[in-house]
Amino acid sequence: MNLGNFGMDTISLAGTLESKLAASKSVGFSQIMLWAKDLAGYPGGLEAAVKVVKDSGVRVTGIQVMRDFEALSGPLHEYKLDIAKNLLLLCKAVGAPLLMVCSTTSSHASDDINLVARHLAKLATLAVPLGVKVGFEALSWGRHINQYPQSWEAVALADHANLGVVLDSFHIFANNGDLDNLDDIPSEKIAMVQLSDYMWREIRSPEERLETARHLRVFPGEGTHSAELSEMLNRLDRAGYRGDYSFEVFNDDYLQLPPEIVAQRAYRSAKWVTDQVLRRSLNVRERRTSLAGIQ
Repeated sequence: MNLGNFGMDTISLAGTLESKLAASKSVGFSQIMLWAKDLAGYPGGLEAAVKVVKDSGVRVTGIQVMRDFEALSGPLHEYKLDIAKNLLLLCKAVGAPLLMVCSTTSSHASDDINLVARHLAKLATLAVPLGVKVGFEALSWGRHINQYPQSWEAVALADHANLGVVLDSFHIFANNGDLDNLDDIPSEKIAMVQLSDYMWREIRSPEERLETARHLRVFPGEGTHSAELSEMLNRLDRAGYRGDYSFEVFNDDYLQLPPEIVAQRAYRSAKWVTDQVLRRSLNVRERRTSLAGIQ
């Protein structure tokens, strides 16, 4: 794990697409997570937005986000499939290797996990010729899938090489997820890890969960779940995960600050994260050396 594994998410930064890319790059990040609206809403149009991204030299971690995709039927399924196809084309245009799909909140969606798996496999197949992978994430307020073991169950059932699970620390902690279940997920089936924290130990209502998720997250090392984050990071590292980490930090306060200041906070957080893993690894090696000396 090194700083090259980490990137910001444009959702944390105020300003133009150019300023977000520049701020992220200025502190040493080599990648960034984009939202489709960053490109679709660019004043000069899509082609100009793609050129801005490519000229920046910053690698795109992925594109957010396909919502309410799985387990629908009839016209709703066909409509969402068409939207997904267009998002995949957007990924290809900007060189994004991953399309993020979050678990549905729709009351029209079935709770049939096998149908969820079939729909995810269908999307993953469509993404193959475009060179894009599909990552499935459990929203903590998802209608039927709201814990990461459920999202992993769907991905495992789909059994598609181009499909992986996305792990998000906020959604895991907000729903009191059991980190022991991380050991069940092969590292090669983790498409990406999203990191953030928040400032209180307990979320007391569904309304507070949404408010915290969308407006009040902070960077790892700034919140109250540092011990849990450290454990999660070390479990993933020991299991062999060597993929991307993205700081998905929705925070209204950060949006009132210059993007360079927020990027500096993110860089400090990346250092905090790598220190957690490095310190734990050194402690383990020191204990092993001590035990060997005793023998």
